[in-house]
Amino acid sequence: MSLLTPRPPRPPGSPPRLLVAVTDSQSFLLLRGQLAAARRAGFDVVALSAPGEIAARVSAEEGVEHVPVPMDRGFAVVGDLVALWHITAALRRHRPDVVDASTPKAGLLVALAGWATRVPARVHTLRGLRFETMDGASRRLLSFLTWVTCRLAHRVICISESLRSRAIECGVVDREHAVVLGAGSSNGLDEKSYALTAERAGAGSALRQRLGIPPSSCVIGFVGRIALDKGVGDLAAAWRVLREARPDVHWIVVGREDDTDPVPRDVLADMAADPRCHLVGQLDEVATAYAAIDLLVLPTYREGFGNVLIEAAAMERPTVATEVTGCVDAVEDGVTGTLVPPRDPTALTAAIDRYVADPDLRRRHGIAGAARARRLFGQQVLWNRMHDEYRRLLNGTAT
Repeated sequence: MSLLTPRPPRPPGSPPRLLVAVTDSQSFLLLRGQLAAARRAGFDVVALSAPGEIAARVSAEEGVEHVPVPMDRGFAVVGDLVALWHITAALRRHRPDVVDASTPKAGLLVALAGWATRVPARVHTLRGLRFETMDGASRRLLSFLTWVTCRLAHRVICISESLRSRAIECGVVDREHAVVLGAGSSNGLDEKSYALTAERAGAGSALRQRLGIPPSSCVIGFVGRIALDKGVGDLAAAWRVLREARPDVHWIVVGREDDTDPVPRDVLADMAADPRCHLVGQLDEVATAYAAIDLLVLPTYREGFGNVLIEAAAMERPTVATEVTGCVDAVEDGVTGTLVPPRDPTALTAAIDRYVADPDLRRRHGIAGAARARRLFGQQVLWNRMHDEYRRLLNGTAT
C-alpha cells in the first residue's frame, strides 16, 4: 500500500488519538505537562521528534509513546525527504485523528504527511516567525514554507496576539484560520515550578554564593539560547558600559550556544574572561536562576511569545525586553517591566541601569508581574482551550 493513500480508519469507539510533534529533543521542554494533560482530557497521545534524551525522558514522565525521527533544524534536502518518509509512515501506523506540530521543520513535514494521509484535524502551532530576522532569498524561501505549513493546516494556533497579527500581515496565514488561545503563551505558566518559595530562594542564594556573587550585589540575568537573534551581542555591549559604571553588578547567563545563529567569538570570549559575567550553561531547574537574579533581560530581535519573561515575572522579577512580536504580550511596559527598541544597546543600557539603581522599582514591577502572569497565563486554562479546539475540529464545528 502506498504511503500516499488515505490511512485506514481506527476502530469505532476508540478515544481520539493525538500526535504532537516538534523538531528536536530540546524543544520537548515546550510540551512539558501538555502531553499528560491531553491524556487526562481523554486523548490517546503519541509524541514525535528527533531522538534525544530530553524527548525520551519527558515522554516517559507523561506516559506517552515517543516516536523518534531524525530531523535537522536547518535545510538538508536528502535528510528532510527521509524524515518526511518516516513521518508519513508513522502517521499511517498510529492513525491519529489530530496532529499538532510546531517548530518550523516538524511543522512543515508533519503538515505534508498529514495532508497526504488525510489526517482529519491538522493543527499547526506557530511559535514564531523565523524569517523575521532574515533577508533576501532565505527570507522568501522560509516565508513560503511557513505559508505552505499554515495552508495545509485546518487551524493555526498562534502563541500570542502580536504573532497572529504579524503572521497575517506577512501573508503566511489567513485571518479566519489563525487563533490565539486566551491570552496566549507557548505552554502556559507552570505556577508550581515558578513560585518564589523559601526553598527556591535558598537555592538562588546558594547559586550566587557558588559563583562568588556577594549578597548585596544586583544581578542581571539572561535565560535562553546564546544566539545573535536573542540580542546577546546587544546585551554584551550594554554590559560593557554597566560593568564600568556599576562595579558591584554581576551578570548570570543561562543557556547553550546556538551554532545555527552564533554570537561572534570575540564577544563570547570577552564574556567568558569577565569574572563578573557567569556563564552557567543549561540548568535542570531554571527557577534557581530566576531566584538568583534581580532582573531578567531579553533583548531579542524576534519572539513568538517570550516564555522566560512570564517565568521570571512569576518569581517576582521585573523584566527588560525589546518591543518586538511576542515580547509585547509578555511584558506590560511600565508596570511589570520595560520595553525598549530592538538593536539599541544605548536604550537597553539605560533601562537596565534604571532598575539597578532603584530596588523599590524592582520590587513594584516584580510584584505586579507575578500577579499578571498568574492571572493571564494559567496552564490548565490554556490546555482546556487547546482540547476544545481539537474537539471542534473533529466535530466539524470550528469556524
